[in-house]
Amino acid sequence: MPTIDLKQEPRVSVIIPAYNTAGLIATCLNSVFGQTFRDFEAVVVNDGSPDTVQLEQALEPYLGKIVYVRQENKRAAGARNTAIRKARGEFLAFLDSDDSWLPNHLQNQMELFEQDSSLDLVYSDALLVSHTQPDASFMDRCPSNGLPSFEALVVERCQIPIATVVARKTSIVKAGMFDETLKRCDDYDMWLRTAFYGAKIGYRRDLQARCYAGGRPGCLGESAAKMAEAFWKILEKAAQTLPLNEAQRELVLRQAKEAQARYLLEEGKLHLGAREPEKARELFAEANRLSRNLKVSVAIRSLQVAPRFAGSLLAAWKRLRMEGVTGQG
Repeated sequence: MPTIDLKQEPRVSVIIPAYNTAGLIATCLNSVFGQTFRDFEAVVVNDGSPDTVQLEQALEPYLGKIVYVRQENKRAAGARNTAIRKARGEFLAFLDSDDSWLPNHLQNQMELFEQDSSLDLVYSDALLVSHTQPDASFMDRCPSNGLPSFEALVVERCQIPIATVVARKTSIVKAGMFDETLKRCDDYDMWLRTAFYGAKIGYRRDLQARCYAGGRPGCLGESAAKMAEAFWKILEKAAQTLPLNEAQRELVLRQAKEAQARYLLEEGKLHLGAREPEKARELFAEANRLSRNLKVSVAIRSLQVAPRFAGSLLAAWKRLRMEGVTGQG
């Protein structure tokens, strides 16, 4: 493993926020220092982690090889911003402390910049690993089709897994860095703004990382309802804060309404599971008002006619997985 050379600026700075992952961070760092591309530094930010004693024990073998920062908890966005301010590289590579890279990840991504010097941000596919569901490819669940423009990110035609992103530091700074007020999905907000302010984005379809997709206490993955709520709020924020043209504003507000409907639908499903059919019916009705959908309409009628069958309706809904209703969020 290389020792930090403070006199020579690295080409890439690896940004690693760490929170409650003492048992996983060695795997993360071993994947970083096992890269075939060697011109990098690794910046690890302990974001006020409750397992700091165990985390620092796990980090001890790496302390001569990483830039280690300890701070009060500012959530993932705040930890990433702290690492970016410490970063000396021209490029930033993002990796959460419970994720890991395949050995050729940095080499493959840097080759994209060499092939097209106009690129500002690149990403790839990743393997989603969960303790509750079978492993799956990110792009199988969240496809990327065509040019990853601002509009494509708004409608989720292209979706970006943060563990595979390498970006020019200037493009992230130009977009305003990560929004520390957001509780979740700060990466989606970041990519939206990066694309809006002119970053050219590219991707490749090969698997280059292993990412936790939920099922572990304390992980960054959230429930479907919370994720849908986050997308809704981020899109509303974009409509309020970005200097959008008329077509962009119409698109963003339409997608915000769809995300709000998904949120209400997921909240309704939670109330079904809690045997609260009347509240579920109200939420489904509001979701249906925002985004007309036959399955939601059927659910509303079913709860009006036979609310005692709420549990059976929820079980049937889970079997269908609701792909056509809840979207990719």
